[in-house]
Amino acid sequence: MTSIYAVYGAGGYGREVIPLLRDRIRDGASLYFVVDDNIPNQTVNGHSVISYDEFCQFPADEKYFTVAIADSDIRSRIFTRCRDAGFKPYSLSANNVVIMDNVTLGDGAILSPFSCLTSNIRIGVCFHANLYSYVGHDCQIGDFVTLAPGVKCNGNVVIEDHAYIGAGAIIKPGTRDNPTIIGRGAKIGMGAVVIQNVPAGAQVFGNPARSFAMAKS
Repeated sequence: MTSIYAVYGAGGYGREVIPLLRDRIRDGASLYFVVDDNIPNQTVNGHSVISYDEFCQFPADEKYFTVAIADSDIRSRIFTRCRDAGFKPYSLSANNVVIMDNVTLGDGAILSPFSCLTSNIRIGVCFHANLYSYVGHDCQIGDFVTLAPGVKCNGNVVIEDHAYIGAGAIIKPGTRDNPTIIGRGAKIGMGAVVIQNVPAGAQVFGNPARSFAMAKS
């Protein structure tokens, strides 16, 4: 049985992710970067860069993919296109990731080195947990959510689909009856300290985190 594995995206995050995949694949399997634009005969960090069409055309019994692109809308489109084409989403976890009890993780997740998921957590598809990021107990995280490096998401937090949490941000814990909620598509700036709910689509930054409009007033 022949297998092909692909990291979709050859930028910075893709280059961080491909060593994790290289450590996981079976002997004899092929490993590539995939990009939307065909770049003939290019290699990145020792791996060939191929187009999506080439990935589709390569003969193989099984094709696996991981999407290493930060933009959640683009990630969603690529994930759906590859899955609908019959390719299998592949989740990656570094050897030193800590995952405790009763963690449910959707397809296509990437858990970078030194990240930690504690207990009783539910996470949707195509989740990115970057270096040193942390998710506390009883959190619920939607689809296509990104935690940048060093994020501290404390217990009883709800992060809805397509939210982006910037590097070093801290989200205060909620309670079982009153979780802290980060709305769909919200963006939390790097280093922000979130002490209250963030509406869907909002962009907040600072300590305490406030929207740009609030900061000017």
